[in-house]
Amino acid sequence: MSKRVYITLPDKVYEALQQLAVGQGRPVANLAAYLVERAVEQAQSQDKDPEGKIQPKI
Repeated sequence: MSKRVYITLPDKVYEALQQLAVGQGRPVANLAAYLVERAVEQAQSQDKDPEGKIQPKI
C-alpha cells in the first residue's frame, strides 16, 4: 500500500524537478516519488553494518 506525503520545496528545486518531469513525460509527483525511493534505497545501502542493519547517525 502506498502512503501520501506532503512536502514543501524551494521554488528553484520545484522548477528543476518540473523540467526533468516534462523531459521524461511524467508527472512531477511521479518523478518525485521515484527520486525519493532511489535516495532512500541508496542511503540504506550505504548505512548498513556487516549484518545488514541500518546504523543510526549520531
